[in-house]
Amino acid sequence: MFAGAGKFCNASGPLSVPTEAVGWADTTPPVAAANRSLVLFDRGDEVTVEAGGEGIRFLLVSGKPLQEPVAWYGPIVMNTQEQLRQAFEELEKGTFLK
Repeated sequence: MFAGAGKFCNASGPLSVPTEAVGWADTTPPVAAANRSLVLFDRGDEVTVEAGGEGIRFLLVSGKPLQEPVAWYGPIVMNTQEQLRQAFEELEKGTFLK
């Protein structure tokens, strides 16, 4: 979601994923989506969006499920939390890109 506010309804299991910095060990997902959030849905055939008073701007992207574990934090996506930690250590050392 880029701007405004709204509700995403009629799909299975939406999860709001913040795109701003959060605590490294904070694994509690937020309850509602706000500006600059990613709303991740499970499988479903349709999504209903109800705009708030000031409207809403969002981008809808769809794709095939990977069928493998995903560990994501900021710009880095790996398969496990351990791989994710290692990637951030390499990023801090300047050895992430080889």
